[in-house]
Amino acid sequence: MNIRFHQPVLLATVLASTLVFTACDESKSSSAPGKGPGPGAGMPPAPAVSVIVTSTESAPLVSELPGRTTPFMVAELRPQVTGIIQKRLFTEGSTVTAGQTLYQIDPSTYQAAYDSAAANKARAEANLYNARLKAERYAELVGIEAVSKQANDDAAAALKQAEADVAAARAALDKARIDLDFTRVKSPIPGRIGRSSVTPGALVTANQPAALATVQQLDPIYVDLTQSSAELQRMRRDVASGKISHTGEDIPVQLILEDGGLYEESGKLAFSEVSVDPGTGSVTLRASFPNPNGTLLPGMYVRARLVQGQTEQAIMLPHAALSHDQRGTSIVMVVNAESVVEARPVQTRGIQGDKWVVIDGLAVGEKVIVEGLQKARPGQPVQAQAVGGSQDAAPAKSVAASAPGAN
Repeated sequence: MNIRFHQPVLLATVLASTLVFTACDESKSSSAPGKGPGPGAGMPPAPAVSVIVTSTESAPLVSELPGRTTPFMVAELRPQVTGIIQKRLFTEGSTVTAGQTLYQIDPSTYQAAYDSAAANKARAEANLYNARLKAERYAELVGIEAVSKQANDDAAAALKQAEADVAAARAALDKARIDLDFTRVKSPIPGRIGRSSVTPGALVTANQPAALATVQQLDPIYVDLTQSSAELQRMRRDVASGKISHTGEDIPVQLILEDGGLYEESGKLAFSEVSVDPGTGSVTLRASFPNPNGTLLPGMYVRARLVQGQTEQAIMLPHAALSHDQRGTSIVMVVNAESVVEARPVQTRGIQGDKWVVIDGLAVGEKVIVEGLQKARPGQPVQAQAVGGSQDAAPAKSVAASAPGAN
């Protein structure tokens, strides 16, 4: 009875063990290289990226340079005579015109000096009149020997002395008139005047080192830009080699304000410095801008865009396609003929609209990654498709399919 009871249980146990070992063998066989339902089973596929195919076109080479605004002209007002300030005839921060009186210095002593010089001139002219009559009379009398030749010579000499006295008196009067005019401190240029360093009642001296006030002409206004000498030399080499063409002397300039807005007035490049700043290794370029509304103030930080050349073989890339390495080199990711990613250094020449202008490093017909860069690494296979989702290139082989032993 006991033997009959245990036989069915033993048979069921043996059958279950056989099934378990068979399943393990099948699992190992399916996971072995080259086995299983198909190539690459269980491995992630190559990532998909969006690319654009490069082509050349004509494009201006726009440089964006930093700079600061500086006045067109600056005049520091200093007194030319000594005296007490009687009046200040302007409002600080207002606009003044050329020749406008800004300060009045006490003119009383200079007026008296002018009146005295005028009287001396009148006395000298009266003496001249008398000397001229005497000289003319003696010149007639010496002919009939009514006076001696010595007396005639003395009369002629007295006439010349009187003429010299009149000339000296006239010069003294001019000097007194200039000093009197200097008691009115005038603006030599039109512009905006700053704060005053003196008030009525202050004593000022001739040619003192401290300025009374400063007038700045702000319309037009200059913008001093800086460009590295290396970039300028590279531009000149490209022009000499024919890679780019020069735009000429009259170069228009657009201004970007501190808040990112575009200045409404267009300027032009005035001149470029002929020496390099040894401290910064840069060259200063000066642009001139109209400033009728006083929007631009001295010392503002701005950025300027100017066209420094033209190229017929530019490749335009969106901003998302380009990155920079630790040394600042411009890098793009290219999908080669084997659908593998390559990191390619390129040379850019500014921007046009929302695109970079690339002049070196890429050839026509290459596929540049613009979307999916975070999934693309140099040396990695990818599936390239045109921007928008349509298949652009043959699918890249998967990692597992390229492994040894794949079918």
